[in-house]
Amino acid sequence: MPGGLRELKKQQTRQAISDTATRLFMERGFEAVTIADIAAAAQVAKMTVTNYFPRKEDLALDHHEALTGSLARPVAERRPGESALAALRRAFLDAVQRHEPVVGFSGPAFVRMIAGSPALIARMREINDQRESALAETLAAETGAAPGDLAPRAAAALLAAAHRTLFQRVMDLTLTGMNQDEIAADVTSAAYEVFDLLEPSLSGYAVR
Repeated sequence: MPGGLRELKKQQTRQAISDTATRLFMERGFEAVTIADIAAAAQVAKMTVTNYFPRKEDLALDHHEALTGSLARPVAERRPGESALAALRRAFLDAVQRHEPVVGFSGPAFVRMIAGSPALIARMREINDQRESALAETLAAETGAAPGDLAPRAAAALLAAAHRTLFQRVMDLTLTGMNQDEIAADVTSAAYEVFDLLEPSLSGYAVR
């Protein structure tokens, strides 16, 4: 099989496994579903599942890499004259308008699945920690911070906390039964309030 077709086949297999796992998790609950259940439903070997997804949690949180880089990327790509805070505010509001999963829009069944699983909640905490660390590294590089300088890590902690707060707001509102347009309107207003709190300390930090 030519290289391009082989890679396409791998991507299709990975996506099929992920889709099958997510369906089973939402139907039965994360803890109730085994790797063997997923393999049988996806019609692949158990080893195939674990080759693509070494951690069961990442079958449910398949886009964790996008989430991990979701704060560092807008800062690295910020516009001339734009601060890190302004870039992240703009990126967040754009993502809310598009109802993107990276800011919490994932539907009631998916949110219930996460909220009902201690293992997935713990994995989300890990991903948030990784996201904060990636942001701190980017801020350090972008500002030319000296080794041991605490400013990039402190700024990253504040900015990541703002995003965690707003992400949780999206999930909480999803569980109330609000539709996505209603959630977007609420969270847009909340985002202005949350990011405005950071303006006094971070409006002039990491300006390109």
